[in-house]
Amino acid sequence: MNIEELRDHCLAKPGATEGFPFGEDTLVFKVGCKIFLITSLDQADRFNVKCDPELAVELRERYAEVQPGYHMNKKMWNTVFMTGSLTRKQLLDMIDHSYDLILKSLPKKIQAEITGVSE
Repeated sequence: MNIEELRDHCLAKPGATEGFPFGEDTLVFKVGCKIFLITSLDQADRFNVKCDPELAVELRERYAEVQPGYHMNKKMWNTVFMTGSLTRKQLLDMIDHSYDLILKSLPKKIQAEITGVSE
């Protein structure tokens, strides 16, 4: 996967936005004003995503391409390298997992506005 495919996938998520709040090199994707993915344009071969803490450890133990989140809370964030043995589906699943965690953390009203589904 390359940076354009990564960007397209992130922006296809309901309510997803992109920006450069940390400088012109750091591309950030958010939902409901909360970050679900960060990547560096200078090092476009990797990205940071949020992850369930138990799954984060499991993924790190299983794949050399998954490491504790660089400059992030290492308990809940992974840095994932797009080069290596991980498949495109595995990479997309990690992005989707991060997005879903962030979406579920938002207030119910905001979730309903983003998804169009009310309780």
